[in-house]
Amino acid sequence: MKIAIGGDHAGFDYKQRIFQELTSEGYEPEDFGTYEAGSSDYPDFAHPVASYVESNPGSKGILVCGSGNGVAMVANKHSGVRAALCWNEELAKLSRQHNDANILCIPARFVSPQLASSMIRVFLSETFDGGRHADRVNKISC
Repeated sequence: MKIAIGGDHAGFDYKQRIFQELTSEGYEPEDFGTYEAGSSDYPDFAHPVASYVESNPGSKGILVCGSGNGVAMVANKHSGVRAALCWNEELAKLSRQHNDANILCIPARFVSPQLASSMIRVFLSETFDGGRHADRVNKISC
């Protein structure tokens, strides 16, 4: 499975680690930057990740910035993208089960690298419950 990943300077180290972990687990991560730890603007990476997910139904994305808020706000501007800001495994699980989230947004300054990895595993393994949740998800788009 291809997974789009991106993040700004605050998420750079996490993104590098995530790329390596996903590759070692047999995923095909597509890195949309940033490619260095110097100061950068989160929209420059969140838009390409969200565009990828938007144009590839069924795909997933992972975005990382300091708070996770900036990348989530940008990604959610894209039609068909449901980006979820998560800071624990339960939120990652529910974002998939109840909201059919397709982009996981990680706040690098508030979660450990180990917790980020665990959230990613949960996010990628959970499925959407559908049913009453599908009715709600279908009401999201404007």
